[in-house]
Amino acid sequence: MLEPNDHRALAQRLDLYHLQEDAPGMVFWHPDGFVLYRLLEQAVRDHFAAQHYREVRTPQILRRRMWESSGHWEHFREGMFRVEDQASEAAIKPVSCPGHIQIIKRRVPSYRELPIRVAEFGIVHRDEPGGTLHGLMRLRQFTQDDGHVFCAPSQAQAELERFVLSVPAFYAAFGFEKIALSISTRPASRAGDDASWDVAEKALFTLLERLGLPYSVQEGGGAFYGPKLEFALEDRARRSWQCGTIQYDLVMPERFDVRYVDEHGQRSRMVMLHRALFGSLERFLGILLDHHGADLPAWLAPIQVRVLPVSDGEYAAAVEFARELNAAGLRADADVSSESLSRRLVGAHEDAVAFLAVLGPKELVSGDVALRRRGQNKPESLSRRAAIERLVTVCARPGFGGA
Repeated sequence: MLEPNDHRALAQRLDLYHLQEDAPGMVFWHPDGFVLYRLLEQAVRDHFAAQHYREVRTPQILRRRMWESSGHWEHFREGMFRVEDQASEAAIKPVSCPGHIQIIKRRVPSYRELPIRVAEFGIVHRDEPGGTLHGLMRLRQFTQDDGHVFCAPSQAQAELERFVLSVPAFYAAFGFEKIALSISTRPASRAGDDASWDVAEKALFTLLERLGLPYSVQEGGGAFYGPKLEFALEDRARRSWQCGTIQYDLVMPERFDVRYVDEHGQRSRMVMLHRALFGSLERFLGILLDHHGADLPAWLAPIQVRVLPVSDGEYAAAVEFARELNAAGLRADADVSSESLSRRLVGAHEDAVAFLAVLGPKELVSGDVALRRRGQNKPESLSRRAAIERLVTVCARPGFGGA
């Protein structure tokens, strides 16, 4: 039996998505669930734009040669879905990094163009063992908010700082105030030489010390191509969830020979930074549901407003008011079922509706509406125009520009 606020139980109750054995670890999004997915996607897209990333799209299947160059074939092969592409071995991408490298490598940019920031909502696949799959928390297909910065070595510190300082406000907009920072160092199985790892690790430690940020060290927890900073969020049950990350990579630029033309006309090798805020959109949604339960912030509620007529005489007005709310950009509906008002109130609570707007005979005459927020017992009487203005303000998406 699942706990009522477990994201898997909420998903069933709110009809957000389902999983089935025909596609293990891959989500079938239902309409309200896809609303939440798109809201998370838009939050990251706003952050991308404010941070001057340009969005790209790369292929789902790349041949073995590409994965050998990146190091994934050696270090991550068992985690990839391998396929045959005519006479060649290939794999469905578990990450978007090699594809982004191909876009930058073709340009051989000038130092004047650096840093170059690219991002993708990359749908990736990883062959996770069936016994490890767990709701939205561990999937075989998920969406990464995958961004990469290609820069000169002298620019890397500024880019790292830019990302790290933008993170707290981003997570706060979702209701997460407690963030723990850690640095993950070189693993036993890795690519690249020790000299490159020394440079990469020193860059991350230098940043943290310079900014005076508290952190812990996870020895051996880095990716096979570079050390990383990781951001862990604490939910209301005091569980810790690793989400955001930024990785300092000198390995892939060397293996793919990614260069830029420096101020002396020489071709110099770049630094590559891998960054993500969610890591996985699906997993972050699971964390959000576990954290908030059915009491999602109003801007995230799949149904922001439900209009409830008290009796048959207000049905037409309720449907019309719901239309006005939708025209104002709100996600609203009207419950004109034959159930009693008390039963419809309970239903709205079960559906995690953020606001209730009740129309009775008195409101029909006055042109008002009785507006009540989820969890509050006392309604507020407002004109319909004032109610719409209030709801548009309270349900507005926060800004996600960051520092």
